[in-house]
Amino acid sequence: MSRKMRSLTAFLALFLVAMALVPGCSRKEHHRVISLAPGSSEQPAPANPVGTGKPPLRVAIAAVISPRETLRYYATMLDYLGEQLDRPVQVIQRQTYAEVNKLIKEEAIDLAFVCTYAYVKGRAEFGMELIAAPQVNGKPYYYSYIIAPSGTDARSIMDLKGKTFAFSDPLSMTGRIVPSYLLQENGQTPERFFKKFLYTYSHDNSIKAVADRLVDGAAVDSLVYEFTAKHEPALTKQVTIIQKVGPFGTPPVVVPPGLDPALKERIRSILLTMDRTKRGRDILADIMVERFVVPDDRLYDEVRRMAAAVQTE
Repeated sequence: MSRKMRSLTAFLALFLVAMALVPGCSRKEHHRVISLAPGSSEQPAPANPVGTGKPPLRVAIAAVISPRETLRYYATMLDYLGEQLDRPVQVIQRQTYAEVNKLIKEEAIDLAFVCTYAYVKGRAEFGMELIAAPQVNGKPYYYSYIIAPSGTDARSIMDLKGKTFAFSDPLSMTGRIVPSYLLQENGQTPERFFKKFLYTYSHDNSIKAVADRLVDGAAVDSLVYEFTAKHEPALTKQVTIIQKVGPFGTPPVVVPPGLDPALKERIRSILLTMDRTKRGRDILADIMVERFVVPDDRLYDEVRRMAAAVQTE
């Protein structure tokens, strides 16, 4: 993708974010449903696809990355999950982490991939249940990267005073809570510290916004950054990591508290054994995950501590 096209894409993404914040502009409450059946495209799938005789596994994915990249990232893994369960899989996409949490609370989905703070918040509020989490580099950890355009003189977020900054989502640990916490530790708030800040609603959009110099800095998920660096190295070469904060427990796979126990354990078993087959290992390698594990919930205590210190929505 050319620099001009990336600039246009990032501009449009930021424009849509700005429009979403204008009073009176609201999103429709319809679920975005995408079938992952072989040969399908981004078309709404029926509640019980013809010929299967089985209800679909409804999967919600938090918008850590933009919708097109979400499908690219998760499609083969969800195909694998559907094959192992012998039932179709449908993906329900929402723009914000809060909207995905609402789906889980209402048991409108069976399985979800969420960010760490969305999990912590959902667990406290309605008993969201963690069943697995990805392991990377031998540990179930990830980081928040504070990034700026390449060639910057900035060495930390505190060097971005009076600049423009991109958060990812109000409930994002790496993309909003961490940078807000860093500012608070230095007696600042985003409102006072930055000239202007906005939400991009995905970490890859934040990376693009910095690369195209639409903003002077951003906070992003290290897993998304490294995935982008692997698949779009020309893009990440245009940004610099100026601060690394963490580690934190990796974003988990969760289920509603009322999910059928047998289905829950079957899904958990499939995820935990993916790395034992060649196909499973190939799928995991493509998304830069070694394997899935069941982490100790205490791994998320630092998330709880920092979120408690920062005003969250």
